[in-house]
Amino acid sequence: MREENLKRKEQIEKPEGRLGVLVPGLGGAVSTTFIAGVELVRRGIAEPVGSLTQLGTIRLGKRFEHRVPRIKEFIPLASLDDLVFGGWDIYEANAYEAAMYARVLSRDHMEAIKGFLSGIVPMKAAFSRQFVKNLDGVHVKPGGDLRQHVEALKEDIRRFREDHQLDRCVMIWCGSTEVHLQVEDIHQSPQSLRRAVDQNHPHVAPSMLYAMAALESGVPFINGAPNLTVDIPAMVQMAREHNIPIAGKDFKTGQTLMKTILAPGLKARMLGLEGWYSTNILGNRDGLVLDDKDSFKTKEESKLSVLEYILQPQLYPSLYKNYYHKVTINYYPPRGDNKEGWDCVDIFGWLGYPMQIKVDFLCRDSILAAPLILDLVLFMDLAQRVGMSGIQEWLSFYFKSPMHKSNLYPEYDLFIQLMKLKNTLRYLMGEEQITHFGLDYYMNGETQ
Repeated sequence: MREENLKRKEQIEKPEGRLGVLVPGLGGAVSTTFIAGVELVRRGIAEPVGSLTQLGTIRLGKRFEHRVPRIKEFIPLASLDDLVFGGWDIYEANAYEAAMYARVLSRDHMEAIKGFLSGIVPMKAAFSRQFVKNLDGVHVKPGGDLRQHVEALKEDIRRFREDHQLDRCVMIWCGSTEVHLQVEDIHQSPQSLRRAVDQNHPHVAPSMLYAMAALESGVPFINGAPNLTVDIPAMVQMAREHNIPIAGKDFKTGQTLMKTILAPGLKARMLGLEGWYSTNILGNRDGLVLDDKDSFKTKEESKLSVLEYILQPQLYPSLYKNYYHKVTINYYPPRGDNKEGWDCVDIFGWLGYPMQIKVDFLCRDSILAAPLILDLVLFMDLAQRVGMSGIQEWLSFYFKSPMHKSNLYPEYDLFIQLMKLKNTLRYLMGEEQITHFGLDYYMNGETQ
């Protein structure tokens, strides 16, 4: 993004009118948990636990000033009451039926909003089993012409906006993990990518069709899976050309969340690492998809990269150069959405003496992901109104494998990510960024 194009404080457009939330993968456990959760919060039935935009605060100025407003009171975010949900899925079940199948939420919660969820019906999806081998879509757009699919998706967006009288939209990919792809020549420029779409190239994934349709329709795009999707030069350039923000990839939940909390602590204390073994048990549709080796490779790459960038073995070779990192995911249907993540961490301390850390995180995958989706939708809408375009690195806090500019390394440390996010908000609202350093500390004894 170019700083001269950014709007600051009073210049930022107000979040007036209705905000459409378009979700590829509308009938999944994560999507339905998010949508149902927002409606339960809107009705005062539940609390938005886990959402930084709804419950988080932000410190302003120096500590003795005691200015700590809620984030949602500090920056102009869209109201939950203005969110309108829609999207696509490869199965035709409405949001209530899909949520019942996912079995994440209690029957009391489900019955309280049955009418609302039943009214959310997915549009036919752009789908290719070549990219998600363990699913067989039945509610899909006909034929295999990729250009027709892009145009059909753009028409879906236009009609959704019109039918619901929307002022703005954000699209967030909550679909399945696609098979692993490498960046190729067709992904290098908007022209080459559009040409590949016209030629039905086999390495144009369905998620890329949604992203292209979103960007060409003026809609910000968020990638919640580890798919390549917008993490290619063509999409980055397209986002800049259309002045649209993009973000991704792969929601940071469960086991990787634990790694981004623990690993910075080990590095901060200069404790060494011999090995980190991680295994997961997961039984929902995501687990079924990842039971395919090609889809798992996409997820594995996202998970494995975390430690490398946090620990920086090139700077601390005696502590981190030769550690062994192993990640496995096991599909186990009885667990459903209740994922279990085991971590066995072999570390060493003073004089090289060995120690161990064991973590058994019995988490709920969709419960952890839902508040991330809410925050990302609201922050990306803010980014669009502010005039940000291209990769939104300040939102790395929410992703396992955050996108980054080509001349920079990605930031994986959860706490640095959070500082960057909050400093971005401070900057936009004309407040001093927090650096915990200032000459007045030394000259006048004032605390920062």
